[in-house]
Amino acid sequence: MSAPLHSLAPWKARPAPELVPTGVAEVDALSGGLPRGALTEVLGPASSGRTSLVLAILAEAARRQETCALVDAGDAFDPASAAAAGVDLSKLLWVRCAGKAEHALRAADLLVQGGGFGCVVLDLGDVPPRLARRIPLTCWFRLRRAIENTPTVLVLVGQTSCAPSCASLILELKKGRATWSGTPGCSRLLRGALFEVSRRKPVASASAAFQVRAVG
Repeated sequence: MSAPLHSLAPWKARPAPELVPTGVAEVDALSGGLPRGALTEVLGPASSGRTSLVLAILAEAARRQETCALVDAGDAFDPASAAAAGVDLSKLLWVRCAGKAEHALRAADLLVQGGGFGCVVLDLGDVPPRLARRIPLTCWFRLRRAIENTPTVLVLVGQTSCAPSCASLILELKKGRATWSGTPGCSRLLRGALFEVSRRKPVASASAAFQVRAVG
């Protein structure tokens, strides 16, 4: 016999996730920060600022004394640039996958299932979009379920969106203007670049710009 309606437990809304800063003030003002226990997508073509944002996220996590993992599908990570950006390499596990997206997915799954990481970055930025879009949606649902109710920030980096229905936050980046010094047509040095970031999810559309300065 079914329970009387008055005896059923009242429905409770899921509490809002804790948000942590990205390390870029303009992005934090736009997004509110990165949600723990959820998937965030960082999208953009090459030279769009996605790597600079990821390094800022990892550096900020290191300042919180969190251990992070970077699953590098394309072996594109440069430790020297990361250290210059403030990433504590002693608190970073770097998993190289030799260009194999299936290995990267398996590694990310093992890391989030094992727990213990404040931030896990799955970098598919060098994987062709046609291949990234072939990844079954069940893979992203599995990763999302694995980090629910955990303090882990999961960041998926790609050229286009792979898991829009599973992501709580989607940030899209575009290249802006570059700042140079020196004499045009002769010797010039890159001093910085301006990037545009847009929030594609949650639904309310918004955008901002942030600048990255060259080191040295």
